[in-house]
Amino acid sequence: MVNPNNTKQLSGNRGNVAKFVESTPCVTFITTIILINAITLGLETDTEIYSKYGKILYWIDKTILIFFTIELSLKFYAYRLGFFKSGWNLFDFIIVTIAWIPTAGPLAILRAFRILRVLRLLSIVPQMRRVISAIGHSIPGMMSVIGVLSIVFYVSSVLTTKLFGYHPEMQEWFGSVGASAYTLFQIMTLESWSMGIVRPVMEIFPWAWVFFVPFIIITSFAVLNLFIGIIVDAMQQTQKETRKENTAENTSWTQSDLASIHERFNQLQQEIANLKTHTKPAQEQK
Repeated sequence: MVNPNNTKQLSGNRGNVAKFVESTPCVTFITTIILINAITLGLETDTEIYSKYGKILYWIDKTILIFFTIELSLKFYAYRLGFFKSGWNLFDFIIVTIAWIPTAGPLAILRAFRILRVLRLLSIVPQMRRVISAIGHSIPGMMSVIGVLSIVFYVSSVLTTKLFGYHPEMQEWFGSVGASAYTLFQIMTLESWSMGIVRPVMEIFPWAWVFFVPFIIITSFAVLNLFIGIIVDAMQQTQKETRKENTAENTSWTQSDLASIHERFNQLQQEIANLKTHTKPAQEQK
């Protein structure tokens, strides 16, 4: 597991607590209760089950919330203000805090947000955390693709409104730029694009395929592959950064050990020199 906090800099009780909350058994336990909590929250949506076991589910929910609170309290004790330097710790803190807000009266809607606790798996499971990090790294590239796609959509919406929107039977699909954009979005997702939209349009405008075929190729296939390529590249970059961090930590640890050994070696040399100095006068007297 990749530790978001540097436990090597902690010592004493704080260091022991940090090692405990980041240890594999503790992480496994938290992961298990998160999964149990997800199941109980799902069972609460069933009216029949909730009417029979509502109190049991309630106490299970509160017990799990207490475990989450204890975990975060231990982390805060260990890392102090450094706790808030980790985005994952902030994420967990916000979710658990929302769960403690009273859900009576106008705030009853917050009860539904308890399911957000399941999202803690994103911060607990290293593999999921890498995926989220990769998505975060890919956002700048994805925004560029979205910008290009927005331009294509706007131009295509204006074009289809001019080409097809004037016909009375096409008013619902292409009567305005907004309607055209929504229709084109449906075509891009390939949802009933042929029999639902394109073929009816071609009955009135037989040449309409000249526009729709290139549009589908550009938006559905080319852009989708660009998104996939950006995310894959971001995941590779995230893995490289993780390896560099691990290598740097190992190198730093090795250098520290070498420095300690070198210092001890110098002390031994000094002690040997002192012994020679004290024994030399005795030998000269003999």
